[in-house]
Amino acid sequence: MFRAAYGYRFKSDKDPFYMNAAQASHNLFNAAMTSNFLVNAFPILSRVPDWIPGTGWKRTAREWRDQKTEAVDAPYEWAKQQIATGDFERSILSALLADDEGSAGLSAMDREAELKELCYAVFVGGTDTTATVLVNFVAAMVANPEAQAKAQAEIDSVIGYAARLPTLADEQQLPYLRKLTLEVLRWLPVGPTGGLPHASSQDDTYQGYDIQKGTILIGNVWAMSRDEAVYQDADKFDPERFADPKTVPVPSFGWGRRQVT
Repeated sequence: MFRAAYGYRFKSDKDPFYMNAAQASHNLFNAAMTSNFLVNAFPILSRVPDWIPGTGWKRTAREWRDQKTEAVDAPYEWAKQQIATGDFERSILSALLADDEGSAGLSAMDREAELKELCYAVFVGGTDTTATVLVNFVAAMVANPEAQAKAQAEIDSVIGYAARLPTLADEQQLPYLRKLTLEVLRWLPVGPTGGLPHASSQDDTYQGYDIQKGTILIGNVWAMSRDEAVYQDADKFDPERFADPKTVPVPSFGWGRRQVT
């Protein structure tokens, strides 16, 4: 994912870009855990002066902020320099820098900040989740060899045996493979509790519950994926359940806006 974002391949697990990005990701998920820092549950604590005992988390937050800034800025500046010299590998960043329309209405400073955060988000949001999806897919195929055989037969009939890998252009001709993909995401959700905590952007009422603006919300994807009212025999791996267009896919890839401090 880092290579896709910046056009840079890690040299080793000691690569400075890798170490900075991995540490920043680790810090992010630690900070997002509501139980790790009391201020996550009681935001008013952010107003407490630094000299008050028990506010060591503020120093930690500043250190993590600086470390994250380095993780965001360093690969961006490297890639930007490579692109300027013409010696670069095509990447998401190189495509975005060449897209003048994407910068409409933004100042140069805002555009640069946006690109930095976007490329960093590609790595942070796509690395562990992609790896987890692949592991879950293998687990599903090992546990359900009949589904694997059916998907393989469909691929062979459409693309040919070992001719090439499927692409998005083949999606319409591979309906079973699409159903199988949706079922893997439902059967073994990547983020059982919806990933990062979110926050309501306005006052709301849901099924009799009053939800005030700014309330921290955690989506229980696992419970949704096992809702018998939506997915009959929910514990069973059954790609054919998605043959019905009314069957709603599990929301694996997004909850709308986030509140990240």
